[in-house]
Amino acid sequence: LTSHSRRAFANRLHHNYHGNTMAGMERVLPEYLCKGIERGIEYAYSFEPYFTPTLVLVPGFVKEAVEGLSESTGQDVETLEYLLGMFICYPLGLIMLALPYGKVKHLFSFILGAFLLQFTIGVQWIHHLISSLIAYGIFLVFPAKTAKTLVPIFAMAYITGGHLHRQYINYLGWDMDFTGPQMVLTMKLYSLAYNLYDGEVIKQGREERASKKCADVAVTSLPGIIEYLGYTFCFASVLAGPAFEYKFYADACDGSRLYDANGKPKGKIPSQVWPTLRPLLGSLLCLGIFVVGSGMYPLLNPDDPQNADPIIINEEALAKPMYARYAYSWLALFFIRFKYYFAWMNAEGANNIWYAGFEGFDEKGEAKGWEVSNNIDVIQFETAPNLKTLSAAWNKKTANWLARYVYIRTGGSLFATYGMSAFWHGFYPGYYLFFMSVPLISFCERLGRKKLTPRFGNGKKWSPYGIVCMITTSIFVQYMIQPFQLLAFDWAVVNWKNYYFIGHILAVIFYVVVSQMPTPKKKEA
Repeated sequence: LTSHSRRAFANRLHHNYHGNTMAGMERVLPEYLCKGIERGIEYAYSFEPYFTPTLVLVPGFVKEAVEGLSESTGQDVETLEYLLGMFICYPLGLIMLALPYGKVKHLFSFILGAFLLQFTIGVQWIHHLISSLIAYGIFLVFPAKTAKTLVPIFAMAYITGGHLHRQYINYLGWDMDFTGPQMVLTMKLYSLAYNLYDGEVIKQGREERASKKCADVAVTSLPGIIEYLGYTFCFASVLAGPAFEYKFYADACDGSRLYDANGKPKGKIPSQVWPTLRPLLGSLLCLGIFVVGSGMYPLLNPDDPQNADPIIINEEALAKPMYARYAYSWLALFFIRFKYYFAWMNAEGANNIWYAGFEGFDEKGEAKGWEVSNNIDVIQFETAPNLKTLSAAWNKKTANWLARYVYIRTGGSLFATYGMSAFWHGFYPGYYLFFMSVPLISFCERLGRKKLTPRFGNGKKWSPYGIVCMITTSIFVQYMIQPFQLLAFDWAVVNWKNYYFIGHILAVIFYVVVSQMPTPKKKEA
């Protein structure tokens, strides 16, 4: 539903793609099915003229100015629009702060979120509106017990369609489209469905372990349509997240995070200046590190990332010793992460500026902190001594979503949790190779914590044992995660094959050997 999508689709129909791109979906799908998919996509594109008139929030001169800036800087338009959209959230946040509490804030959040989507992805913004309204219709028609199943199924089905469309028309492409914001929306809709169910369970006095654990974010009644759209389109999180709970958003908009029912402050309201500047400055630093570092150590071929062999598995790389190849890939992946650090830290500051990221006050009136919009702890992640700590520091709100609405709702199933995470990300084989390998590390980590930590650990992160764990975690995670960035099955397998699958083999050996060790007895008090 964009000119870029049409061009990509036209290229496919005229067989202008080659190499890995043409070997993508066509490799596994029969010709008749490919033709059916193409007819379906053409049919979907036929609705574009009906939705194009909805692009009323972005003046034409703004687009012209961005195109002129693109030509003068040499940056592509999509990247500039995304970056400008992220930074625009700061002045918008100041306006949000100044607005009176109540519906005005919700309406502003909705309209400005729609503006940012129209600015960055054009007519594809309509996906956000359509899926939000359909989900709201489900909430209205069905009881919470049923909606908690229907809405997640609908949300996952919608993002699935988006991922498959993107993968079909632009295999291995990294262009901006609606699937990024739609992934954030999927988490919001999925979470709200369970929030409403938990609210009903608690209101009825029923005992459910999962609902009890999530009582602090339960919602007792369906929000009004303006409040609901303000949440699903929230300008400060619509492009890059974080997808925090509806209750946190609503409390920030109605003032109950800061004031009691009588309008009195619940405690000494902290300044939001440093909580805003800190992530903003951090995001600028991360952006610079990403641009410089990725230019020095690219993972994919900069000239043709979709079709040419990635740098880490081309002929020149494979001629080098294994340790040299691994060192290069470690650095390449290290710098790639700063792209995510930039987006999440930037969004954190944009939420904090109007107190959406503030946690509120405790019973004594003391400020709790600013964790609501915090999505990454860079130092904690980069120095994690185990997978549990690493996972807790990375993409925190997605981790919360998976923990609250998948992990504890499936009886603590790791495979269900990692499987949902892979499914939510899309359908490139690299995602599944990574997420299917992660449980192996988790099993080894649990075993090590049970058998080895009591013998060698002293509870200190920077002890000799802690440092060994830190290095080991980094080495194994960097090895396992490479397919996640390579995406294609053949690229991922070639990469692991040239390491002789050493990470998997060592993990299995570790598990077999350590499982034979006796479990240390707990020290008596």
